[in-house]
Amino acid sequence: MKKENSSRYTFLGLLISLLPIAIVFQMLRIQTNPEDVKKFLDQGASYSGMVKLVEPVRGQIYDRYGHLLAGNKTVYEVGVELSQVTNPDTIALTLKVVLNLDYATVFAAASQPASENAVYAKLTDYVTQDQVDDLKNLDEKMKLTYGQGKKAPSLNGLVYTPHLARSYPEKDLASNILGFVSGEGKGYFGVEEKFNNLLAGKSKSVYVSFDPNLVNDAPDVPEGASLVLTIDRSIQASVEKILDSSLTETGAESGTIVVIVPKTGEVLAMATTPRLDLNEYAKYLDRFNNDTPFNPGVSQAYEPGSVYKVLTMAAGLDSGAVKPETTFLDTGVFEIGGTYIYNWNSGAWGPQDMQGCMQHSLNVCLAWIASQTGAKNFYHYMQAFGIGHLTGIDMAGEVPGRLKVPGDGDWYDADLGTNAFGQGVSATPIQMASSIASVANDGKLMAPHIVRSMVNKGYQYDLEQRVVGTPITVHTAQVLSEMLANSLETESSDALVTGYRVAGKTGTAEIPTPYGYTSNQTNASFVGWGPVDDPQFLVYVWLEKPKTSIWGSVVAAPVFRQVVESLVVLMDIPPDDVRHQLHSQ
Repeated sequence: MKKENSSRYTFLGLLISLLPIAIVFQMLRIQTNPEDVKKFLDQGASYSGMVKLVEPVRGQIYDRYGHLLAGNKTVYEVGVELSQVTNPDTIALTLKVVLNLDYATVFAAASQPASENAVYAKLTDYVTQDQVDDLKNLDEKMKLTYGQGKKAPSLNGLVYTPHLARSYPEKDLASNILGFVSGEGKGYFGVEEKFNNLLAGKSKSVYVSFDPNLVNDAPDVPEGASLVLTIDRSIQASVEKILDSSLTETGAESGTIVVIVPKTGEVLAMATTPRLDLNEYAKYLDRFNNDTPFNPGVSQAYEPGSVYKVLTMAAGLDSGAVKPETTFLDTGVFEIGGTYIYNWNSGAWGPQDMQGCMQHSLNVCLAWIASQTGAKNFYHYMQAFGIGHLTGIDMAGEVPGRLKVPGDGDWYDADLGTNAFGQGVSATPIQMASSIASVANDGKLMAPHIVRSMVNKGYQYDLEQRVVGTPITVHTAQVLSEMLANSLETESSDALVTGYRVAGKTGTAEIPTPYGYTSNQTNASFVGWGPVDDPQFLVYVWLEKPKTSIWGSVVAAPVFRQVVESLVVLMDIPPDDVRHQLHSQ
């Protein structure tokens, strides 16, 4: 062998011997260096897989007994794989008939030539399973009838990509509580917005291999948490039906009814108008204009009128400014801060005890009580009741209302007198309901809430019920409840419920305008609770601008009665005499 060839063979042998060592060294370096691992995966991803952002399944929402209020369903994005399209005219005509799409738009999209930059064209989204089945059946019939020639009618190229979309099986039931989820997966209004991040869960970037043998190796992405509400579906449906009927009967522009449990602050129902089929959330602007809040129960503050007198009387009694037997001589007018206060009928009612002042809803008497309580004490009590502050209810869009207090630039001495009967102060229905519920709950103010528990990763977490204050004593609360029950019974109110003793107060508030108050349009309200000796519910009714009568006693009190007649059945509350008999055994 020539010396020259021997050297070559020796060099080649050394090279072959060193190559495995170099490979092993490179493998070890890649495995131990994170940067090299990333580069390796990134290079490999271009041909072996891809990094994909995976959105979790959105958590579901249930009522207190497990009835599904918000869930998910499979829908489809429909598009075309341009290289596979053989007859764009058939695709455009079929989608016009089946999905009501514009023919010209679909034809233009499906007629694009396939290229490196144009592989797929989206045509529409949120197509139902039934519609996809119809399209597939039509495609099969075309192939059987016309064959698969290049010029034959065909849906070749249509692609159906499944994904989840929010679904509301009860349509518009509790819609103002729930809110909705947009096509982009974002929650708007109500619970969907308030708990959007919790419900949506955390998206995750995962590496998805193109190798079909590794499909099952894709990492799981935990679902979003689910929520169990305090809402009772049956009560919510009943209250919504009663509200709708009352609007028809009274001609009111809108209405709100809130039902809460005084002892816990749980909201059993919150019915408002207008409502929206949440599956058709795109029609939101057709139902709600810029001046119409999605849920007036939490996001519309108004001057409540005489229902506010419950709080004024509570402050007067608890501070010792008055007692139930205190006598007031009503002359029909009371001057405070240079302003004259008159009764609702401009009449003088003569000597009245405190129950008479509430029974006849005398503005003059309540203004006098506020003056006896004193501005400092009066506003201290109002703030303790939560007026002018957010209740913290777990829904999006809550507003605090407005309570002017001494020291504010726009507060005057006369405001003490007008605030006493609910004029010049604004509050939301949930704010009024929860504050007055403290009277029904022996003076304890509970935080109103609409979420009972959350379910996450297989575990259920119950939310705590919170006492946020004790604005009045047990004694004051019980005395006032008895006064309000006697008032309804003495006047034979339309709010009375056969077999059940309830306490309550009407409210009729003139509506403020830029030019003063108008007396021909009012906000009519009623608040009541029962049974008086063991309150299980509080109902707050608000009808905006009723036409058949401006008085809360005429239009709102009967609505309260109807709601309670439904509640005692749905909540399985026996009549008082039966309940007392059962307790005595």
